[in-house]
Amino acid sequence: MSRPDAAAALGTAPVGRLLWRNSVQTTLSVATYGVYALTNAFFVSRWVGPVALASVNVAAPLLMLIGAVATTVGAGGASVLSRALGAGDLARAARATGTSLASYWILSALLGVLGIVFLDPLVRLLGATGEVAQDAKAYALILLVGSITATGFSSLVRAEGRMGYSTLEWIIPVVTQIVLDPVFIIGFHLGVRGAALGTVGGQLVSAAMGFWFFLLQRRRLYRVRPRDLIPDLGLLREIAAVGAPTFVAGLGVTVLSVVTNNLLAVTGGALALSAYAIAARIGTFVAMPQLGITQAMQPIVGYNHGAGRGDRAHHAASLSMTVSLLYGVGAALVVALAARLIAGVFTSDPMTADAAATALRTIALAYPFGGLVGLTAAWYQSRGYARPSFILSVGTILLVKLPALLVLARFGTQGIWWAFPIGEAVSALGAWWLWRRPLGSAG
Repeated sequence: MSRPDAAAALGTAPVGRLLWRNSVQTTLSVATYGVYALTNAFFVSRWVGPVALASVNVAAPLLMLIGAVATTVGAGGASVLSRALGAGDLARAARATGTSLASYWILSALLGVLGIVFLDPLVRLLGATGEVAQDAKAYALILLVGSITATGFSSLVRAEGRMGYSTLEWIIPVVTQIVLDPVFIIGFHLGVRGAALGTVGGQLVSAAMGFWFFLLQRRRLYRVRPRDLIPDLGLLREIAAVGAPTFVAGLGVTVLSVVTNNLLAVTGGALALSAYAIAARIGTFVAMPQLGITQAMQPIVGYNHGAGRGDRAHHAASLSMTVSLLYGVGAALVVALAARLIAGVFTSDPMTADAAATALRTIALAYPFGGLVGLTAAWYQSRGYARPSFILSVGTILLVKLPALLVLARFGTQGIWWAFPIGEAVSALGAWWLWRRPLGSAG
């Protein structure tokens, strides 16, 4: 399929077939990262130890924060880009892409410098103390140095309908990370530093692929010229407004992770932190198909909204939500039934495996609802409506998930585990209510 045909198909191909084709590719893409999360946990836990795995998980919110900046710029830029392509405005598409690229590079560099300067208090804030703090600091430092490489802008690639290249932008870097992890961790005996170097190595590959796609490739719908890399303030405001809910959601997930680590350190110590590290990696892997469905839906909704085809946009969103819910039910059943077997793969310590299995059985109840808030937010973002998406992102974090975590932590570690499915279920009800409003069904 030619470059113009790939974009045009977003507005002409049957929605079900288009969503299926796109979902297979996006899910394959993001699932490779889920596989990396699992292999990374496996190598760290088996060859360095459970405490090291807890350290990596404690430092993980830094990676989430950098990712939040990347997805904010990506989601906002992709929304502007797909609508511009739907309207046939290639000059605006080039400016939106250039503004997105430059904005991320500037913000990520600033974030990396600030993180390095304030590394000690930052690690303490993340909930790391004692032995856990030493490894967390070593891991975090390398991630912060490599922060500028943390995205290849696959969301912008998808906005052009280039699902194949977007898939490669996930698979090739993640395979690189999977190969580098044992080389650095086992071969060079670098411990958690090796895990961080493997992550940054894969990011470098992703960044290089994005650089080539947007700035060096000549067979394109539009060209990103040097002047397009000077941020357009008008477009930047629009990108920031549309992408803000994504940032809030990413920041909220980061805050929740930090709060969870701090509460677990108090209620269950290193054992609970190690159990959560395993459960969190499993949860990341399980959530990948739901994220893939969301990513597949976005360019279809954005393009058709820009082209005035609200019926196709709404059909794509409705179908995506149904599939996400059904997948979540199946995933929850599998993980709950095989929790102890799964946990045993990642640790040879029976106490850690038992604690992780207990966490998994409870947290798995959240899986059916896990994709609904993100899909609803993406539905609004893709059409350029920032406010409903922002309300959803802020409301579910501040009014539902964080209060549930703080209240249920009073009942100990098990209460913390229960905060996950309860918070997710209530958040999904809020998303469903917002979706049912008149604006949710309008094109």
